[in-house]
Amino acid sequence: MFKMTNITPPKSRAKHIFRTKAIKLGPLTIGGGAPVVVQTMTNTDTRDVKATLAQITRSFERGAEVVRLAVPDKKSAISFAEITKQSPVPLVADIHFNYRLALAALEGGAAGLRLNPGNIGDPKNIRRVAEAAGAKGAAIRVGVNLGSLEKNAKAKASSLPEAMVESALAQVKLIEETGFENIKVSLKASSVRETVEAVRLFAQRCDLPQHLGITESGDLKTGTVRSSVGLGILLSEGIGDTIRVSLTGPPEEEVDCAWEILSALGLRRRGPEFISCPTCGRCQIDLPSLLADVKSRLADLKSPLTIAVMGCVVNGPGEARSADVGIAGGRGTGRLFVKGFEVGSFKFDNLAKALEDKAREIDMELLAAGAREENSKT
Repeated sequence: MFKMTNITPPKSRAKHIFRTKAIKLGPLTIGGGAPVVVQTMTNTDTRDVKATLAQITRSFERGAEVVRLAVPDKKSAISFAEITKQSPVPLVADIHFNYRLALAALEGGAAGLRLNPGNIGDPKNIRRVAEAAGAKGAAIRVGVNLGSLEKNAKAKASSLPEAMVESALAQVKLIEETGFENIKVSLKASSVRETVEAVRLFAQRCDLPQHLGITESGDLKTGTVRSSVGLGILLSEGIGDTIRVSLTGPPEEEVDCAWEILSALGLRRRGPEFISCPTCGRCQIDLPSLLADVKSRLADLKSPLTIAVMGCVVNGPGEARSADVGIAGGRGTGRLFVKGFEVGSFKFDNLAKALEDKAREIDMELLAAGAREENSKT
């Protein structure tokens, strides 16, 4: 059911300050020092199988490794079962209020559930869901959002982050009492500070893997900034096992942002990393259009190459030499560098093509070397 992604092999996870236990989500290992997994959520009507599958596929092609779907009613649960048969990635069913929908999603092939046991109600129903998840080998994520936190939890705690943690621990206990252990947890708020405090506090008190996100973070610009700050803080401390960048917009943009965060922290890479200068009065080429052209040409590369597109003679040559492939601009021209060596000078109109040719040449060499290494193992 699940296909191999085109993500390049990740580097080993940075040393954890808070080591979590490992759980399984479909074919993926979550926690226990495994690479951070990128997740997103569809915003289509789950009852529309064709549109939802199309969005899942686009997200997968951009690097999503897990996708969550809302399952608010019986028709959605029926469609969910159809979608799982064709999905290229493990799917998580987002369930609230009705435990029967959770059971239906599990029967339909859900790799995991996102639950808030507090709104499921009767502990007997929670037990039924946990037993069914155990029988199917599925995972359960206990999700606590500040916006829907129980009033009694707020009243008992000394702070909102503490209230979130206490609520999460109580809900985890309900599930663990059934004997189910394949659990991860998320604590989310629209406030970066409160999310960071809650996640840190939970990590100190429990070794379950955590899913990170800043919920209701905003549109592409605002949401990217707030998510990068919050997730960046926590991931740099070794906290976090899966992430979602919540944006008001297409889920593909969430996936792009998530990978940029992981790449910036040196945790994982997917495809090329582009370096470009902010431009100044010394720049004598149209760098923004050149960068856009280069990124468009090389968007499909698989290897984690570093590509520099620089606009002036001050920092440009040094950055270009340090990259796998780089350009340093001049007066309507540019010097092309490969692995630290200058290989030629080109007019502006030919720069993007010259860089593309060298980058693809290196990409093919790396892919061939990787294939030879895999063959030698077998």
